[in-house]
Amino acid sequence: MSRDKTLVVIGGSSGIGFRTAQLAAERGLNVVIGGRSQDRLDSALARLGAGARGYTVDSASRESLAAFFGHLDSVDMLFTPGASYRVGSFADSAPEVAESPFTHKFWGQYWAVHAALPKLTERASVVLMSGAAGARPVKGGAAYAACNAAVEGLARGLATELAPRRVNVIAPGTVDSDLWRRRPAELRDAAFSGYRAATLLGEVGRVDDVADAALFLLTNSSMTGSTLFADGGYVLR
Repeated sequence: MSRDKTLVVIGGSSGIGFRTAQLAAERGLNVVIGGRSQDRLDSALARLGAGARGYTVDSASRESLAAFFGHLDSVDMLFTPGASYRVGSFADSAPEVAESPFTHKFWGQYWAVHAALPKLTERASVVLMSGAAGARPVKGGAAYAACNAAVEGLARGLATELAPRRVNVIAPGTVDSDLWRRRPAELRDAAFSGYRAATLLGEVGRVDDVADAALFLLTNSSMTGSTLFADGGYVLR
């Protein structure tokens, strides 16, 4: 990998996005991260070291995305794991909760790639984020499952339309990430226990493993239109 290649991570100030950016920087890529919080961006950039750049961005805002990519000259790789959404049951969710995964996770990634398009190089690589629940839904998460499946369909459509640029999807299961560590211990423990029982490997995902899988998709020149499940065998159980 070379410093003349630029990886952009929207949602790169924490969790899977940050670790992917960190691994890329360690391997010699020029890294640009985006996130909603300036404080968290500053903290992440201090850890990434000299050469990394970051700008605030709200992926739910097309104007914010346009301003973010306006800072950049070119983009060789784009990863879009950043999204904040809510999940609720089909019968009882308020409209804003039901629409939340699509508003933030699907349309956020759709418009992120659209905003990046003028800056994407001829052989650029894009990795979107879905989730294993798109292939094996959980009770009470119909809209969330549909959103993940839609992201995977979007990637196949974009891989066809944007070729020779490559577009793939990483689909993690439950991951022991910053997000879960900010939740109450009893809720986290119950979720992790249930997930372990639902997988072939009996393990909760690790941030490092998912980030490594995302970096594989970003850099492997033969992969396009594919979904890679980093889920410990959840969809097969």
